[in-house]
Amino acid sequence: MAPRIRNFPEWARHVLHGIESEVARNPDDRLAALHAELCGYVPPARLAPGYLLMTTISSFATAVDVTISELRLEAFLPADAATAAVLNRVRVA
Repeated sequence: MAPRIRNFPEWARHVLHGIESEVARNPDDRLAALHAELCGYVPPARLAPGYLLMTTISSFATAVDVTISELRLEAFLPADAATAAVLNRVRVA
């Protein structure tokens, strides 16, 4: 899938940071091993000056169902008016 993601290095680093944060909060050898393996697949990020990735993550931490309790929803927020305009043009109805 990586060739289809225009900003793969930046996106992958974002995902890896999320895994790293999870390992720091809840140490798990298998997750740490997965993180180490995935780091080997990701090229260095090419962050342009002024690069900003804003997201918000929601979780269902009090859910009784184990599947729902592990669910995370991530929404991407436009960092500026130009990004908002692009997202509005490509928005899936």
